[in-house]
Order: sequence, then C-alpha cells, then structure tokens
Amino acid sequence: MEISVPHRWPADEQEALRIQEQLRPLLELDVAGPDEPRMIAGLDVSYATESDRVAAAVVVLDARTLAVVDQATATGTAEFPYVPGLFAFRELPTLMRALEGLSTVPDLLICDGYGIAHPRRFGLACHVGVLTGLPSIGVGKTAFVGTSDPPGPHRGDSAALRFDGETVGRALRTRTGTKPVFVSVGHRTNLDTACRQVLAAAPRYRLPETTRLADRLSRDVLRADSGEPRARGEC
Repeated sequence: MEISVPHRWPADEQEALRIQEQLRPLLELDVAGPDEPRMIAGLDVSYATESDRVAAAVVVLDARTLAVVDQATATGTAEFPYVPGLFAFRELPTLMRALEGLSTVPDLLICDGYGIAHPRRFGLACHVGVLTGLPSIGVGKTAFVGTSDPPGPHRGDSAALRFDGETVGRALRTRTGTKPVFVSVGHRTNLDTACRQVLAAAPRYRLPETTRLADRLSRDVLRADSGEPRARGEC
C-alpha cells in the first residue's frame, strides 16, 4: 500500500493536539460503509516490557472464510510520550510502515482501539482511516470514554455507549456469557455496519479474528526483536 502522511510526527503534546484538530474535519462518519467487504484487516501493536521498542502487525483476512491472505510487520521505537488520548502517536509511525508493506489493499481496517469513542472524537481508528482513506473501525476491550448499560447476555446483544450526551459507540456482546467489546466508527462507515462486521469476524471468541491474529503476530515479532512483549490498548 502507498500511504502519504500529511503531517510530521509531533514532538510534543500541543503539536499532537493540533494534528487531531486539523484532521478531524476530514472524517466521513455515518456513511454506509462496506456491507460485504472481501478483505478485512486487523491492526495491532505490542510493546516491549523493558524498553520503548514496539512491533506493529497488520493481518489481512478473507472476510468470508477468515483465512489469512496477507500480512506485514514493522518494528520501531515509541518516541512520543504516553499521554491519554494521544496514544496513537506512539503507534502510528510503526503502524504506517507495516501497512505500507501490504501487497493487498483491504476493504475495512479493524483497529485494536477506538474511533470516535475518544475525548476529541479522533482515536486511532479515525487517524488510520484518514491517513489511508480506507473504512475503519475501532474495537476496544474496555471503554475509554463514556458509559453504557450492560448489553443483553446473548451474542449480538448491544447497548449504546454514550459520552457528553451523544452516542459514540456500542458495547457489543460477541459471545454469549462473556464481557462485551466496545465498537466505534473510525472513518467511512457507520455503527450498524461496524457491529455487523465485528460479529462476522468473531465467530468463536470474544475478540474478532482480525485482532487475535494481529496481536499474536505483533507479539511474535517483538519477541524476536527485543524480548517478551506486553500489549497495551490504544486510548
């Protein structure tokens, strides 16, 4: 994939905030999105325990069979400090290089993190969507912002995730009797489509296969690069 990043990577918090403010108007929200994507991609980043080394992985799956059709990885150093709400800037430089290594252009990006369920409505899934121009969604293991009622107990049950008086995502039960995941729109799709795609990509486990496989690959690459990894979610 060819990706053109329209900004330099920020050196401090104020510059990062300006970039989010500049890019947020480029989001295309509440559009139909890919109802039947052919290729879906999972994106994840793992962090070394004793250093700032990171490994990014992108795994592309056939949306119908969930078989792996392409994958790419990159390693690097997280140079931006840990700041809640700006965590994407620790991951994006390495993640963009991994995406550039793909030979297949996915129809949908599924990020381990958040889209508009974010204090400034511009989480990792939003940023990745704008930079690539591809439809993107975020799937978080926990809610970063907002509150929701517990969804019903069965697979497919959901409840609105609300923040500052608006719906920014959904708590979605992907497996009966397990904790929900938190789905939010990133770019060029809507919440109904996002939840439908997450359920389709999670036939057996709580997390979609995109996330599970990208997480596993990023951990394997990081282990080879710098030792035993630990993973963190975007916020």
